[in-house]
Amino acid sequence: MSRFRHGVVLLPEHRWSRARELWARAEALGFDHAWTYDHLMWRMLHDGPWYGTVPTLSAAATATSRIQLGTLVTSPSFRHPVAFAKDLIALDDISGGRLVCGLGAGAGGYDETVLGGSPLPPSVRADRFEEFVDLTDRLLRQPVTDYAGRYFTAVDAHTVPGCVQRPRVPFAVAATGPRGMRLAARHAAIWVTAGTPGWGDPVPFDRAMPQLAAQVRAVEAACADIGRDPATVRRLVVTGAMIRGVSDSVSAYEDACGQFAAAGFTDVVVHWPRSGAPYQGRLEVLAEIARAVIRSGGTP
Repeated sequence: MSRFRHGVVLLPEHRWSRARELWARAEALGFDHAWTYDHLMWRMLHDGPWYGTVPTLSAAATATSRIQLGTLVTSPSFRHPVAFAKDLIALDDISGGRLVCGLGAGAGGYDETVLGGSPLPPSVRADRFEEFVDLTDRLLRQPVTDYAGRYFTAVDAHTVPGCVQRPRVPFAVAATGPRGMRLAARHAAIWVTAGTPGWGDPVPFDRAMPQLAAQVRAVEAACADIGRDPATVRRLVVTGAMIRGVSDSVSAYEDACGQFAAAGFTDVVVHWPRSGAPYQGRLEVLAEIARAVIRSGGTP
């Protein structure tokens, strides 16, 4: 199993003159990976600034040199695998092979309706996501692809020269149910969970542990079912939305990381502190966590 790793999400809400400083600071603080959301608009911040994911990550790649960069997560709600694969190949090249492709089924809402689509039932969304992941995987592994699916088609799609990372950029697949976990077992280098699906009342990290531990066991079983060594899949927990209290203090962070590691997780992600909700916090606390835990190697 890989060492315990630490990540941070930066919302794409600042002009680049400011955002550049944040991405560079995330690297300087010692985080292993930094992520941004891939949406056209997001929830309670729908009336505020919100910048495109691919340009943001491209710029972040030029403002950093070590930290891994990724989407947390991209869904098929408004992306097509052929165009998305082209973006991923370019991002992996610009970053020098530091890209991680986070993928999720999507939750409907604005990302689907803004393009004139209708909300999909969960079963259809799962079907579409499986096809999206399968085709994206093929496009990134081979130079020319033809594909005829129910939701996506590729006709003589050329993806040359391919990714810097071989055979392709690593996938981080978000999944909490059996079907999604089977998909993660087949395709993912990293499995991702944020705890309870949806957007409800967050719970303290210690109260979330029984559910999280059960999810770890379920993804391990999904790997075993297809003959994959579960230890080859990293397990990443995203905190701040449905799981709270992790980055409140150094001691809380140390406690949470210890519990996550004991449950089988390899990675934890927090959110860059904002001045107001959501993800309200203080940068001074995050910096102290970085100094005391992340940069010092004080991992579980």
